[in-house]
Amino acid sequence: MISLKSPREIDCMRRAGRLTAQARALAGSMVRPGVTTHEIDTAVRRFIESHGAKPSFLGYGGFSGSACISVNEQVIHGIPGPRKLKEGDIVSIDVGAYLDGFHGDCAATFPCGEVSEEAMRLIRVTEQSFWEGIKFARPGKRVYDISHAVQQYVEGNGFSVVRDFVGHGVGAKLHEPPEVPNYGPAGHGARLQPGMTIAVEPMVNAGDWRVKVLKDGWTTVSADGSLTAHYENTILITDGEPEVLTVAEE
Repeated sequence: MISLKSPREIDCMRRAGRLTAQARALAGSMVRPGVTTHEIDTAVRRFIESHGAKPSFLGYGGFSGSACISVNEQVIHGIPGPRKLKEGDIVSIDVGAYLDGFHGDCAATFPCGEVSEEAMRLIRVTEQSFWEGIKFARPGKRVYDISHAVQQYVEGNGFSVVRDFVGHGVGAKLHEPPEVPNYGPAGHGARLQPGMTIAVEPMVNAGDWRVKVLKDGWTTVSADGSLTAHYENTILITDGEPEVLTVAEE
């Protein structure tokens, strides 16, 4: 059942979203050659906990990190560890914070030093596909109107959208109904209503859309080894334009 949030709950989600976005920005500022993914993860955990919140991902389904940090061909769910970032890497960082009973969830892909022109284009197209999608995040539209817009923009730029993983509702639980795919036919899915809070999160491969999960049970990579990028925000459906809840400033 899709949860419609009350004004009080929306205020809580704004606070959780702001903290989550600040953690994403902190993590992104640390992306440079020589830094380990564990160092970034530790900073994210300390930052979130210092604000009286809990990292949403820590221990979720047994996940060992506070952030998912996925490098190059890794799409999502990369486990932080001793890996040192190198010049030219692109680094997808997904964070969540649980504050006052509600979750925020957001992600972005960051260049490590100088990256290739194609890698930078992939990052930009992935982020812009989010903004193209949420043009349709209005009351009366349907979930797949967002999905279709994301797919059209990504494929129009020569990339592909991951199909095995999708966006989702967010609230008192990290994952709530409805699912929000990044592909599909317009005019389908749940009808959007004011008070719905959803995470729209394009996952985009430079090559084919297919992915595989590694033996660790978490790290998901592009099946053809191509570069991949990820961009996500938690948004609120309002009476008019959608409100992005995962913004770093008031």
